[in-house]
Amino acid sequence: MTIRTDANDKKWFHETNSELWPGQEFVLEIEEILCQKRSKYQDILIFKSKTYGNVLVLDNCIQCTERDEFAYQEMAAFLPLLAHPEPKRVLIIGGGDGGVIREVVKHPQVEEVILCEIDQDVIDLSKKYLPEMAKGFASPKVTVIISDGCEYLKQHANEFDVIITDSSDPDGPAEGLFEKSFYSLMKSALKQPSGVICCQGECIWLDLPLIRKLMTIGRQLFPSVAYANVFTPTYPCGALGFIVCSLNKDAKLNEPVNIDIADQLDAKYYTADIHRACFALPAFVRKEIDAKNT
Repeated sequence: MTIRTDANDKKWFHETNSELWPGQEFVLEIEEILCQKRSKYQDILIFKSKTYGNVLVLDNCIQCTERDEFAYQEMAAFLPLLAHPEPKRVLIIGGGDGGVIREVVKHPQVEEVILCEIDQDVIDLSKKYLPEMAKGFASPKVTVIISDGCEYLKQHANEFDVIITDSSDPDGPAEGLFEKSFYSLMKSALKQPSGVICCQGECIWLDLPLIRKLMTIGRQLFPSVAYANVFTPTYPCGALGFIVCSLNKDAKLNEPVNIDIADQLDAKYYTADIHRACFALPAFVRKEIDAKNT
């Protein structure tokens, strides 16, 4: 963990990664370290920050902060849910902080949510130190499975309307979630004819080659694929994307399928207009991930 003390005896968390975002770092002032431990799979740090509330860090990468987590959680949930005409059964892979669950259960058509998380410690510590995020675990719609996501998918073909992958970056426990084999497993676990997946899609300012690869994989497996860009201050470069894929060849992923539901969600970031707008990408990104070039 990169924690440093300055000349004024203030502690600072430095998010650095020479492979994922070389030559830059993000820094937050620490008021109090709440938890610091090594789980079976990863290093976990939770601290109270000066301006962003409590912060969850896995393997030195910020996963969420209380100040801006809703932007990521809402978009990860509502982009795929509002791309499906009737999303009754939802699988979330990862997401042990509970934020995506909290948003998914708001959708009135959702009847059952399975959360498949590999690290029990992330769930337990989030319930203790991030209660506003983790409150979704209390929903009677939710079942928690402690398992590897790939292994779970192999045993559950044709079961889910929507699959959301709420993963960390492509190293450590989440590395396999950025491969074609994983996308194929997700496709097999979807119900026909309108199943939708939504996967963490990294940052347009840092990861265009990886995004291009993931978009190519998506197009090889699904007839409808799109990339959405979301603004989140505490992620590298202030942006993170999602790759949304549908089995429905006529799906319009950039348009909510049910405006009434979109307008009724108890959301702080997501709106129908934001849904449409997040698929409008800068020219340099469109050129890189255009179907003719992938």
